[in-house]
Amino acid sequence: MQHLTAISKLALQGATVLTPEGWLESATVLIEDGKFLAVGQSLKPDGFTAVEATGLHLLPGIVDIHGDAFERMICPRPGVSLPLDMALVENDLSLLSAGITTFFYSITDSFEPGLRSREMARQLINRITSPNSGLRVDSRVHIRHEQANTTGHEELCQWLENRQVTLLSLNNHLPPTTDDKTIQRYANGLQRRLKMPVAEIRALIESIYPRQTEGLAQFEDLVQRCHQLDIPVASHDDETEADVAKSQARGVAIAEFPASIPLAEQSRAYGASVLMGAPNLVRGGSHVGYMSVAEAAQAEVLDCLCSDYHYPSLFHAPFLLADKGLMPFEQAWKCISEYPARAAKIGQQKGKIAPGYDADFLLLTPNDSLPSAIRAVYVKGNQVKQFDLTI
Repeated sequence: MQHLTAISKLALQGATVLTPEGWLESATVLIEDGKFLAVGQSLKPDGFTAVEATGLHLLPGIVDIHGDAFERMICPRPGVSLPLDMALVENDLSLLSAGITTFFYSITDSFEPGLRSREMARQLINRITSPNSGLRVDSRVHIRHEQANTTGHEELCQWLENRQVTLLSLNNHLPPTTDDKTIQRYANGLQRRLKMPVAEIRALIESIYPRQTEGLAQFEDLVQRCHQLDIPVASHDDETEADVAKSQARGVAIAEFPASIPLAEQSRAYGASVLMGAPNLVRGGSHVGYMSVAEAAQAEVLDCLCSDYHYPSLFHAPFLLADKGLMPFEQAWKCISEYPARAAKIGQQKGKIAPGYDADFLLLTPNDSLPSAIRAVYVKGNQVKQFDLTI
């Protein structure tokens, strides 16, 4: 296969293609100006550059709407930060190596200093949304807004208005009490990101508790703005029926990591898409004691998977779902492509190999469930990553 980039008319020939209707063997896929033009078994028209893909599988690129593994590239150790430009380039390469062609940087907009501060969020958003970002993955911004972070509300609203942020989730990770055991547990998590003594962490928490009421009012304002702008809103870690009822009242479109099957059923009943983390499936369960992806799939309450904190797991998950007999591979791949694109309201342009859609796709060696199966990655018709092409 020849190395191709920025060619306006491509004809990929001979691959077995995963279309929305199922597998199509010995297919010809036509691409023009970054869009799929046709998918069938016709001969290559004149004027198209041929790409020989016989023996390979051609699948939709992965759409990851919730991933924060980039944080470890910025801050590989507590209190140790690397330049953002370097970290984002490294992250971009990691995404491509995992087959992720559309990525929502899940940036936490928190009351914490350091990695999850508003200042860091601002720097990341400015770099990611810059026309000269140099990122090859189709990169977007998902803000995970903490209720207690009330400073700079208008700035966050402006990011939404400007479409720099195109997915918003509502988070409240403030510990419920300030007793020693609770504060220590919270401190253990925070100290993975920054160096701060427990006494300072307690002082921080106690200083922001009074902001909760104002933060809740800001939540409701943000929800209304998102609805006006047609930006999807996600809930996060719903643990009770009351949590889901509140999400329903807010018109939440995505239920991120509901705690149990009944809560997932309740979320889906009002129309939300249930999103879970692929590492949960790969590891064999939730690291926080919530329902497992396997249980959710078996109960038919799973809609979308995301990388959460580990990119390669997202590629591997559909193979694992199929191997476990939890769902057909064709449906499982939709859980990482078509369904998350639809949940994030980009389903008219992403997640399918079909005419009119962005030509984001992977060429894979068949019968290999690890990212090492990826032979080439295309984003909007451009080959952005090529690996060893030995079949």
